[in-house]
Amino acid sequence: MTTSDSPRATANSPAESAGAGILQRTFAVIRALGDAKPEGERVTHIAKAVGLSQATVHRILHALIAEQVVEQDESSKLYRLSIDFFAMAAQAGNPSGMRTLCRPSLLRLCASLGDTIFLLVRSSFDAVCLDMCEGPFPIRSFTGDIGGRVALGVGQGSLAILAFLPEAEREEIIRFNVPRLRGYGVLDEVYLRTEIERVRQLGYAGSNSGVLDGMAGVAVPVFDRMGHAVAALSVGTLAARLSQDRLPMVVELLRRQAELIGPQTNPFDVAMRRPMHGLTRALTTEPLA
Repeated sequence: MTTSDSPRATANSPAESAGAGILQRTFAVIRALGDAKPEGERVTHIAKAVGLSQATVHRILHALIAEQVVEQDESSKLYRLSIDFFAMAAQAGNPSGMRTLCRPSLLRLCASLGDTIFLLVRSSFDAVCLDMCEGPFPIRSFTGDIGGRVALGVGQGSLAILAFLPEAEREEIIRFNVPRLRGYGVLDEVYLRTEIERVRQLGYAGSNSGVLDGMAGVAVPVFDRMGHAVAALSVGTLAARLSQDRLPMVVELLRRQAELIGPQTNPFDVAMRRPMHGLTRALTTEPLA
């Protein structure tokens, strides 16, 4: 049989068109599950959402279960996206995306303010410095250089993240971190809770904690498109440079950049789940400067 006699389906063949239709229906079901409640959804609701028959949706769901993309709760019989699905999505994330995304903002802020700018992201009970842009003034910071970490609640950047985490999560971190904070001198649970409430009211953390003599800072949280605090932009400078007259201007500049970054963040970026892993891979592919 020659090539021209081959029975393979062409781009416009009925077989290929049918395959594309199945793929479209499958992704419609996946998207519907992505919009569903965390506990999952019933076949009837999914079918209504995607405009397919219950029988068709049932077949698609069980095909997805076989591929470990969807799971069904044994007691409620509700369907939801599986952990394996989110693991695959996470593996597809750009490991240096957060650092690459924020780098222009750090450069703009450093040039505008003439101070050192830090990008911090959460790592379990800590905050990690994912990137920084050094200003001309010699300063000391809790995280030190890129890759440094500090307990959440210590320093303006980590406090800005902690203050805007969900309440239950925040409480667990406070309980775990309070014994760790005692090594920083003036910090205790009363102080920490007072500062968290202050940050939540003001929308930023700052300016002079008194823990690092002569140093001051201010930080704002970076919220993703779902409103979750995923990072913080922080200014570290000499206490004399962060007067009450200058503070509102610094906060406003930080907020503008945080609002630019937030909607562009990738929720599956490894840098926001495993900062040190994302940082290591980022630094092997791009210069620090």
